[in-house]
Amino acid sequence: MAKLWFKFQRYFRRKPVRFFTFLVLYLTAGSLVFLHSGFVGQPAVSQNQANPAAGAPAEGAELPFLGDLNLGRGFRDTGEASSIARRYGPWFKGKDGNERAKLGDYGGAWSRALKGRVVREKEEERAKYIGCYLDDTQSRALRGVSFFDYKKMTVFRCQDNCVERGYLYAGLEFGAECYCGHKIQATNVSEAECDMDCKGERGSVCGGANRLSVYRLQLAQESARRYGSAIFRGCFRRPNNLSLALPVTAAMPNMSVDKCVDLCTEKEYPLAALAGTACHCGFPTTRFPLHEREDEQLCAQKCSAEEFESCGTPSYFIVYQTQVQDNRCMDRRFLPAKSKQLIALASFPGAGNTWARHLIELATGFYTGSYYFDGSLYNKGFKGERDHWRSGRTICIKTHESGQKEIEAFDAAILLIRNPYKALMAEFNRKYGGHIGFAGHAHWKGEEWPEFVRNYAPWWATHTLDWLKFGKKVLVVHFEDLKQDLFVQLGRMVSLLGVAVREDRLLCVESQKDGNFKRSGLRKLEYDPYTADMQKTISAYIKMVDAALRGRNLTGVPDAYYPR
Repeated sequence: MAKLWFKFQRYFRRKPVRFFTFLVLYLTAGSLVFLHSGFVGQPAVSQNQANPAAGAPAEGAELPFLGDLNLGRGFRDTGEASSIARRYGPWFKGKDGNERAKLGDYGGAWSRALKGRVVREKEEERAKYIGCYLDDTQSRALRGVSFFDYKKMTVFRCQDNCVERGYLYAGLEFGAECYCGHKIQATNVSEAECDMDCKGERGSVCGGANRLSVYRLQLAQESARRYGSAIFRGCFRRPNNLSLALPVTAAMPNMSVDKCVDLCTEKEYPLAALAGTACHCGFPTTRFPLHEREDEQLCAQKCSAEEFESCGTPSYFIVYQTQVQDNRCMDRRFLPAKSKQLIALASFPGAGNTWARHLIELATGFYTGSYYFDGSLYNKGFKGERDHWRSGRTICIKTHESGQKEIEAFDAAILLIRNPYKALMAEFNRKYGGHIGFAGHAHWKGEEWPEFVRNYAPWWATHTLDWLKFGKKVLVVHFEDLKQDLFVQLGRMVSLLGVAVREDRLLCVESQKDGNFKRSGLRKLEYDPYTADMQKTISAYIKMVDAALRGRNLTGVPDAYYPR
């Protein structure tokens, strides 16, 4: 038998044409058998299905090939069936010419594949492909939120992100970039120019170089955009020069929050300010920075078209932040000339280094680098991640190092310090769940957590002590202060980096400070994982760091660090 098989292989290797001819004949025969089974010998509806009370076929009874073509569960009306018939061709029709509208009970692999395809097509109803569009990095075609993933981007992931934020359009570019917007501000180009596969879904097109594959999100229009997309910012005094502070104004006798937010969203402005019967749109600027909130009672005038909402007054505005992304701080690039000094962004793991890098890149317009290489961060848009940390092309370098030699390699440093209780939990989540994921319940309750605290809690203290001792020109920033007063603290950080502080750019950063690096609160622990012994040990480390800071004539640790 083995010799016969060997002769068979040798025969076709010597005569490849014969092999391919044989293969074509084999596939043709299989296709004919399948087509025949679709037309002949298959009842449109079995008796058992026509009368459900008749019950299932008796055990051991033979079933027809591919099962009864009893496909009633897959589609709810004849319109869907007609659509499937158009997609799958004439083999779908029965002898009477009517579509078989009951396509769901196939047996075998073909059944599962067909069902999966039907489900996917039903999902695609949420979005309609519009075409390929030109995209200019200086003037984006879609000017809402954007995000990147150079490893796992898919069409549906981009659409879902834009739907969640209430946008009307989703566009994919360069195989890995997703842009959202409420209108397309670019010209249509040839479909051939959108020629790049999605990084996370081979076979699906995700635009091209400076080319967007654009979808209109059918289900996003009113529900997501009108309800839940706007963020309440507060009550603010009318700015002195209204026309410059908020350049778009519209009279709205029947004022409501939704109407004003929708207007400003359509006009591509991130702020909607309600002033009685007038709606104003604009950006946060030095003329209207949103830093001095007023008592909300000053804005407590009911909307004419909304009984339970306040619409402000001509003197005090109710302000909402729309889902329009402020693009004044989105441009980023490498330094134009090699930096003469290396500046560290130093922190203990879990202290918010990734978030601080996001803020610095938006505030300065330059990429940050890293002492390490993290492919997941590179895939999310941190282009400086792949550069060697001494390349001089990035504005600062992320590091968690705390040895004397490593610290003295830097000319200056921003030292980011966070409450150790929060930092340890954040790093534990990162270690077992990724940058925006969570550790599982078993990790918290198992041996991993106590061992982690024993090893990492001392490092939290020694990290700060070493940078204070060996660092040159160290700027201490507390994570908690950065969250509470981002404008001031980020301004201090930018100044140390040697970049001119542009206030409008900092205000832009404030409006999109979270980025894609914030863990959802849905899976927060419902209990305190720290035992009494852990708390006693950590409190001693907090006092040690507090004394070291005060010894440098710096502000000690925030009061919230202790007691617990």
